[in-house]
Amino acid sequence: MSPRVIVDDVGGVRVLTMNRPDARNALDGALISALYEALVAADAQPGVRAVVLTGTDPAFCAGIDLKEAARDGEAYFEKHRAQPCIPQVARMATPVIGAINGATFTGGLELALGCDVLIASERAVFADTHARVGVLPGGGLTARLPLLVGPMWARRLSYTGEVIDAGLALRIGLVSELVAHEGLLDRAIELATSVAEVPAETMRALKNIYVSGAAGTIDAALAAERAAAAEHRPDLARLEQRRAAVTTRNRRQVR
Repeated sequence: MSPRVIVDDVGGVRVLTMNRPDARNALDGALISALYEALVAADAQPGVRAVVLTGTDPAFCAGIDLKEAARDGEAYFEKHRAQPCIPQVARMATPVIGAINGATFTGGLELALGCDVLIASERAVFADTHARVGVLPGGGLTARLPLLVGPMWARRLSYTGEVIDAGLALRIGLVSELVAHEGLLDRAIELATSVAEVPAETMRALKNIYVSGAAGTIDAALAAERAAAAEHRPDLARLEQRRAAVTTRNRRQVR
């Protein structure tokens, strides 16, 4: 069985590639564990000065595995709580560059929003379909998305579930750079290498300043999001039906 997360080191840069391409890198239990453990290990390794997070084509990450969630119910969400891979990206002391290579939906978008810098392939598309499948965000989306794209775009994306392409993502500030697909990983490693050249203590202190500066805004929003998500009880029996409907809709929008 192929590893759920492929780990490569390029100098002081650690590249973490989510590797479940047949399911568009959706977060099943095995990928949740593998990604969380890989992120924690990278943050604990002094030789890792920057992280690049990406996915095996054709997707970055489709978010939670709705088939597994429908099958396992609360046990699936408990896995997320025990090994919170989505929040862990934002908790990293080590800077994280997100290399967005394809579809980035819902929990996958939350994963991306935890990165310090996002660059996107021309093939990247983005959507927040939480509401359409009957669940609420719980990984920081409502706290972080408005800081990047503004409250109006954030609400539009969450309320409608519409799919936006990489060009629009660049224009509204969701990503910082758009590159040819075949050059995405090289460009991400190039940026991460520049980060890794800064003395480690300086870089970690600099990141902490940025995180601390935004903490007042983000912490309150995160607390409200988590409280709402904890009280909300999604209709797990209908998750698969809603997933199928959303998948069909997304495919029509991407064409």
